[in-house]
Amino acid sequence: MSTRPTLVVTRRIPAAVESRAQELFDTCLNPSDRAMDDAALAAAMREADALLPTVTDRITAELLGMSDRRVRIVANFGVGFNNIDVEAAKANGVVVTNTPGVLTDDTADLAITLLLMAARRTGEGERHVRTRQWTGWRPTHMLGARVTGKTLGLVGLGRIGGAVARRATHGFGMRVLFVDPYASDAQAAATGAERRASLEEVLGESDFVSLHCPATPETHHLLNAARLRAMRPHAFLINTARGDVVDEAALVDALRSGTIAGAGLDVFEREPHVHDALLGMENVVLLPHLGSATEETRVAMGDRALDNLVAFFSGGSPGDRVA
Repeated sequence: MSTRPTLVVTRRIPAAVESRAQELFDTCLNPSDRAMDDAALAAAMREADALLPTVTDRITAELLGMSDRRVRIVANFGVGFNNIDVEAAKANGVVVTNTPGVLTDDTADLAITLLLMAARRTGEGERHVRTRQWTGWRPTHMLGARVTGKTLGLVGLGRIGGAVARRATHGFGMRVLFVDPYASDAQAAATGAERRASLEEVLGESDFVSLHCPATPETHHLLNAARLRAMRPHAFLINTARGDVVDEAALVDALRSGTIAGAGLDVFEREPHVHDALLGMENVVLLPHLGSATEETRVAMGDRALDNLVAFFSGGSPGDRVA
């Protein structure tokens, strides 16, 4: 009989990581790649020593507080961990880890991608070509907004926000503003970003606003109707953070009314559901949560999660412990 810890992985992860997981642990994979419901998650909590969920799996207080729970560590596949009730984990003695750092560059690249797509109307333009509506070049066709030399406002100057700032400054000669009560002056100096005292100041001065804050009770609907109105009418909102940082209904109204010019969204308030109105709007770019979606990064995320598990079951302290 094996004495290795048992691990349940809730979704398909890169094959190299699945193979490594099977070498290290008695691993139960999810070949169907369908999201596990509450009953399946509860069974995993009873039957395994460890759980490796993704950011879409809701690890609730009820699951963590089960009297017959066996799981001792939840190694989240993702830098965000708002899908896990961290306070309940602490109260019940369950360790929680995440995978920071390894997805910084790819997520920053995607934020810039969305910014360019929204400004230059590239999604709309591709649809124009694919549906054979394009009749040829003309001087007034599908005019967008210039990016080079404009002002970018960042909400959050952590790893990803800082990486976006460097790309914007060095790649596009943009002036970068930010608001982040936790960012140091050294972080600001390293990126060349200018601190502002309030979110409203950033919104009012920026041609593009990019969100890089965590999902917490304090940031829920941070971008609400009033703050969207504080943006410039020619400005664009970019979100690669978490969907519920933006009040999606208010964003729809702002896009419809011309309160802002457009948006680029990689995350949504009720994923995978997308607000029906957004689907029909040409002034918004919609992507299916692709921020970290490169082979290199998803493998690195999986390896980071496994490293945390190895450290835990070896009696050490996981390097990425958040609870």
